[in-house]
Amino acid sequence: MLKVRKMKTVQLTNTFRAFNNRNYRLFFSGQSVSQIGTWMQRTGVSWVVYTMTHSAFMLGLTVFVSQFPSFLFSLLGGIASDRYNRYKVLLITQIASMVQAVLLSILIFTAHYTAWEILTLSGVLGVINAFDVPARQPLIHEMVTDKADLPNALALNSSMVNLARLIGPALSGIILVKFGAGMCFLLNAVSFIAVIASLLLMKLPAYVPALVKKKIKSELSEGFTYLKNTASIRIMLLILGLTSLLVLPYNTLLPVFAKVIFKGDAATYGYINSFIGIGAVANSIFLASLKPGANLKIILLINTVILGISLMIFSQLSYFPLAMLFATLSGFAMMSLTTVCLTVIQVDSDPQMRGRVMSYIAMAYFGMLPLGSLIIGAVSQRIGSPAALFFQGITALIIAALFYKYLRSDYQKN
Repeated sequence: MLKVRKMKTVQLTNTFRAFNNRNYRLFFSGQSVSQIGTWMQRTGVSWVVYTMTHSAFMLGLTVFVSQFPSFLFSLLGGIASDRYNRYKVLLITQIASMVQAVLLSILIFTAHYTAWEILTLSGVLGVINAFDVPARQPLIHEMVTDKADLPNALALNSSMVNLARLIGPALSGIILVKFGAGMCFLLNAVSFIAVIASLLLMKLPAYVPALVKKKIKSELSEGFTYLKNTASIRIMLLILGLTSLLVLPYNTLLPVFAKVIFKGDAATYGYINSFIGIGAVANSIFLASLKPGANLKIILLINTVILGISLMIFSQLSYFPLAMLFATLSGFAMMSLTTVCLTVIQVDSDPQMRGRVMSYIAMAYFGMLPLGSLIIGAVSQRIGSPAALFFQGITALIIAALFYKYLRSDYQKN
């Protein structure tokens, strides 16, 4: 009995070993609060825009405006992250994000606002995120003193984001009903105090400026040539880009399903997002529990099929409890799809090219996702949200069929 308890203690300690690093512990605590606030704001913005306009196209435009700037400025964000102190860049972006949330809450509380004003502030946040993401991810490396803890830190970071996706929309749905959207945005602004405080309390190694040896254009050109000549990475990027454009923007239509199909309110919308979050969290645990050497490509193939089927069934359901089962499945498969693509690409990349490959990953994701949201919003406006979502499910199955041979190749060898 004692031996079993010791094994469980060791296993639990191993799961959270990155918390032995003080800086990461501070970062995780602050980000946990901030990420919940971020998801509350995302849910609130979509709900406010749809309530004002009753337009699926405007929902797509909202996602486009909030994310496409991240695509446009991601390369500049990456350059800023490499050339300047990432800690200071992250501190500036977090303060800027807090100001954006304050302005958004003031706009709502004054009750004199238009959809275009909300979209403009969403676009501002998209520009901020273009500089925030490239600085935040590499900074985790500096927070972890024992580099053996780095994979665990990255895994915990992914779990934290997925848990926020579960909690944030659920809280947002309740607050939207009881207090209104302004309170969601104000609470998000307050949540940034936690992450800013955690950053100020950190003690990081002294910053050493990077030496810029090549012109930016030359380095980007080398990265593109590398992708062109590396089939495995090129194909995975293609899968990520196609699914981001044609399948993953399905969440753009969720406010329509909450209000029209399920005849609910903001809380209903929050619950749908939370069930998707449950699936995403379950998938994080599933992927973390895989044994070394697991065939990720076959997992990607299976989950692409699951995503397609679950979207097709979800689109035709009007019974809310049953629909939530397939919402959970879609969240599970969606998270597996994006995580596996990113993992395979990073593992297969040459260490000297990894940074530039990551910039192309950001472009494939942040570029295609908002464009897809715009397209699916326009299509939904013409043929209806259930038909549009059903079409996205079929598209996922077509993508699985197109890349079936490649994704099965390693499995057949084994």
